[in-house]
Amino acid sequence: MEQKVVLITGCSSGIGLSLAVHLASNPSKAYKVYATMRNLDKKQRLLESVRGLHKDTMAILQMDVTDQQSILDAKKNVTEGRIDILVCNAGVGLMGPLEAQSLDTIHAVLDVNLLGTIRTIQTFLPDMKRKRLGRILVTGSMGGLQGLPFNEVYCASKFAVEGACESLAILLQHFNIHVSLIECGPVNTDFLMNLKRTEPSDEVLEVDGYTRSLYDQYLQHCQSVFQNAAQDTDDIIQVLQQTARTLIQNVKP
Repeated sequence: MEQKVVLITGCSSGIGLSLAVHLASNPSKAYKVYATMRNLDKKQRLLESVRGLHKDTMAILQMDVTDQQSILDAKKNVTEGRIDILVCNAGVGLMGPLEAQSLDTIHAVLDVNLLGTIRTIQTFLPDMKRKRLGRILVTGSMGGLQGLPFNEVYCASKFAVEGACESLAILLQHFNIHVSLIECGPVNTDFLMNLKRTEPSDEVLEVDGYTRSLYDQYLQHCQSVFQNAAQDTDDIIQVLQQTARTLIQNVKP
């Protein structure tokens, strides 16, 4: 069977990195994985995970989902000339009192989480429509299903992604393209460490004392949740892999 071509965004760490390694390690070599990341300086962790064993099943590409030209350049570097499975995984977090967030910071989060997902889908969707075959997987969040305190901007971005994907799914079923949202809870990745976070002790913030106190309590709660109740990355990868496999199972010879 011909390899299914997979492109994954946000592969420098976390879910994206793990999914790329798992798919590229498929014993039957069912997938050719294009693992993309904004900053190729961060590719070492991925390279160490595969240890050069998957030269025929994985390639690493630079791709910044906030830069349309970068996405187009990545598309040109897909040697097969097609993407069968598109995984929109790149995302950033933002935590803190809303009044402390600058508009530039808010724009940056929306640019990655919402517009980055839309740009990526826009770029690869026409080819999938022409083939009338494909699967789009989007890493969503429980923050796209319910609001979380001190995560207003992040949740807004994920709610918007939910709406975009649910709307697309209705149309794309007519093209035999399936859209799936994987709605994760807290996961044992670097996400909490890497998210943009307002420190409650920052005296320059115009935030009242009671809000700061509540935020400090919330940060402690988050640390506890991630330490004691977070999902393992492998749990998420199993769901993503199962979803990706359905494309292969449904392909007609």
